[in-house]
Amino acid sequence: MNPDSAISVFVVDDHNLFRRGLVALLSLDDGLRVVGEAGDAAEALRLVPVLQPQVILLDNHLPGVLGIDAVRGLRAASPASHVLMLTVSEDAQDLATALRNGAQGYLLKTIEGDLLAEAIRRAAAGEPVVSPELMGKLVAAFQSQGGPPPVAPMQTTAPVPSTSAATAPPPLSPREEEVLREIALGASNKEIARTLDIAETTVKIHVQHILRKLGLSSRVQAAVYAANPRH
Repeated sequence: MNPDSAISVFVVDDHNLFRRGLVALLSLDDGLRVVGEAGDAAEALRLVPVLQPQVILLDNHLPGVLGIDAVRGLRAASPASHVLMLTVSEDAQDLATALRNGAQGYLLKTIEGDLLAEAIRRAAAGEPVVSPELMGKLVAAFQSQGGPPPVAPMQTTAPVPSTSAATAPPPLSPREEEVLREIALGASNKEIARTLDIAETTVKIHVQHILRKLGLSSRVQAAVYAANPRH
């Protein structure tokens, strides 16, 4: 791949060993190009405006300023960059705050390397990315606040479809209902396939049908829809 067409990535993490390992891992992917790194938010804010990376991988537990609180500043410094949290924090409030502040997604550091690379590609394309393990907490945040999920800056959720007769979505098949319930629990396609004893490719097809029928564009939206008692 032409280096110029690779997705540019900037890594922000205060743990040198982890940061260097992450940079080395990402450098193995020809489709990704690490253009810089920083150990704290202040350093990142100095470098990001110059480097203008497509994706900023941002840890939360940074010295001085937490990553979730630095999202707004980084987006202001480089509006074209997509901020992707990569952290050990599974705290629902951290998740909600990051998304509310405009992060493109929120991933746990336990993520596999190939899935991280895919998440970076999705983030660069403007798609929302949330670790499946955190989907339930995202839905819980939505339910507890009694309003739209805290992801409006990313446009990751659309209004829950109306249940009026004029706009009611096509009914889901029993299997699609099962898949939707698993999505709401945060299960991955592989986990859904194992639970329902069907092929993973079949799960992908069901997910596509579910999103199309409900007029949604992401698993996050589907999870919120499934948890909303009004539908």
